[in-house]
Amino acid sequence: MPPKTMVKPDYPRIRVAPPGPKARGIIAQDREWSSPSYIKAYPLAMAGGKGAMVEDVDGNRYIDFMAGIAVSSTGYNHPKVVSAVVEAAGRFLHICGTDFYYDGMSRLCERLGKLAPGKEKSRVFLTNSGAEAVEGAVKLARYHTRKPHLISFQGAFHGRTYAAISLTASKVKYRAGFGPLLPEVTHLPYDNPYRGGDAVRAAKEAFESRLPAKDVAAVFMEPVLGEGGYVIPDSKFVRFWREFCDEHGALLVFDEIQSGVGRTGKWWACEHHGVEPDILLSAKGLGSGMPIGAIVAKEDVMTWPRGTHGSTFGGNPVACAAALATLDVVESEGLANARLMGDRLLQGLRKLQDRHACIGDVRGRGLMIGVEFVKDRTTKEPDPQLVEDLEQRAFRKGLLLLTAGKSAIRIAPPLVLTGYDVDTGLSILDECLTELKKRRPL
Repeated sequence: MPPKTMVKPDYPRIRVAPPGPKARGIIAQDREWSSPSYIKAYPLAMAGGKGAMVEDVDGNRYIDFMAGIAVSSTGYNHPKVVSAVVEAAGRFLHICGTDFYYDGMSRLCERLGKLAPGKEKSRVFLTNSGAEAVEGAVKLARYHTRKPHLISFQGAFHGRTYAAISLTASKVKYRAGFGPLLPEVTHLPYDNPYRGGDAVRAAKEAFESRLPAKDVAAVFMEPVLGEGGYVIPDSKFVRFWREFCDEHGALLVFDEIQSGVGRTGKWWACEHHGVEPDILLSAKGLGSGMPIGAIVAKEDVMTWPRGTHGSTFGGNPVACAAALATLDVVESEGLANARLMGDRLLQGLRKLQDRHACIGDVRGRGLMIGVEFVKDRTTKEPDPQLVEDLEQRAFRKGLLLLTAGKSAIRIAPPLVLTGYDVDTGLSILDECLTELKKRRPL
């Protein structure tokens, strides 16, 4: 038999310059009635998708390198996830998990508890979002330690609710005008191998001059800095904070809301550092788009008693079904593919770095990759305008990107993307950078 003819996927394709006529109608309605606080990175009006392909309402198709900010971990319309959601919705939509029992919630708590880093038993509290998980972790840390102070890091993003924005330090606009925020919070430098500096020394100086170590309840850390630029710290930095918490009776909280559930090629990014947290936070990719998050804490840390914390909708039955199916898909497909396609992306991006002097650094693990753009490689001066121009130009050519930090592009596609998606996306990036180079000196 002759070999089957390989059919090229029918994407990306731009049938009409976005936003097309249908998208313009949706955008006009949204601008008339929605909160002005929404960001709206570019005029994408989504109609559907499959795998790592997104289609808008005007029939344009895009390769998705951002997955709804690292949320659509199993891609769009994965049949196992969709089937689980439909089946669960057909049985019942709600019964409050704080007050009653149901199979999906119990199974998800067990699954996450067993997936937690380390050998110690963990317990799980389910939330509706990452920010809600952060809020709960603040309560738990202060309750368990009976200490007031919290440490977070410059560039960190932990959410937009009050405790979360108190810990957040990635953009001024998240905090400006909303004070007073949560007291007893200190932001310290995060280790950045590309930018240099001694973050451990800065921490030690803080404890010597202004911050009593004995008052610290918890250290909140992203094992890979997310919105701050997809920065991977040196493992020595992470281990320093593990040792600090052990010495002073504080809790180490890893915010894996963006980096967890297989995104880095391991279940949790902290596994790359060989460091176990006391509390681990998950959300985003956990439900493939359904709203669910989790606080996963060691059993001897989750000591708050009955009734001290709860949630009407946290652990919703349909969201639990989506999460269980997501974990199955990530285990069977996503982990290995994240490593394979992540290596392919990194190699391709480093080749682009050789071609384009504006790329100062390429870093990443699995499918959590940061590309930092600079005006000059010697000075490493950030180039935020270039990043904004690249994001917009790529969109109009059929590639969805999102910025991070001062001048980085975050690449966090669905964990099920293919070699075609990788290679075609890299080709569009190359084309965009070549065109931008012609428009202005880089």
